[in-house]
Amino acid sequence: MKPIFPKVISVLFIFAGLNHFLSPEFYLPLIPSYLPFPTLLNGISGILEVVIGILIWTSTYRRLGGLALATLMILFIPAHIHFIQIGHCIPDGLCVDPWLGWVRLLVIQPALIALGFLIAQQAPKPRSK
Repeated sequence: MKPIFPKVISVLFIFAGLNHFLSPEFYLPLIPSYLPFPTLLNGISGILEVVIGILIWTSTYRRLGGLALATLMILFIPAHIHFIQIGHCIPDGLCVDPWLGWVRLLVIQPALIALGFLIAQQAPKPRSK
């Protein structure tokens, strides 16, 4: 993996995390109704994405950041299933062709999970004392 790649992923996740606070109306309808406290969950997701981005940026904590990224992407799977279940369209919000929702769930999400593991695997090894 090129050295710039984790930095790019880091910046993307920091901006994505901040966007949870700048545009919560985009994310809230994506949270399944069976999950309690959607506003709190949205905020926690945003914070976690920012923290993960910072961890991946730093070589010392990149392994932890990669593992956290993979874990968070696994935890986001119910939201992607929910989006498919509600017909790929949020009233007055995001609407996509059905195939795109499936690609997000079956291709992009597993790729992001694998990316987290790859970042963790290729992170610099801690120095021995």
